Amino acid sequence: MNAHNNHLSVDQPLEYQIRVQGRLEERWSHWFDGLEITIEGDSSGRTITILSGEVNDQAALHGLLNRIRDLNLLLISVQLLESNNQRSV
Repeated sequence: MNAHNNHLSVDQPLEYQIRVQGRLEERWSHWFDGLEITIEGDSSGRTITILSGEVNDQAALHGLLNRIRDLNLLLISVQLLESNNQRSV
């Protein structure tokens, strides 16, 4: 196993899942760089919006987080999903 293959970089595209409280309509997908929007409920009955998909780099991720802030949405979590590098190792 080559350790270099596991190295993540700030300038590479990676898959993320971002969870926010509330309902974000599908029409907002273009504002969030085409991320897939899924609506779910949690165990306490709250509505959760999940934004998921590939984000070009860390700068783009921070831009998405700024948009979430600008919409006054409560950020629940940001999760890095399995990357291509992690899958190939």
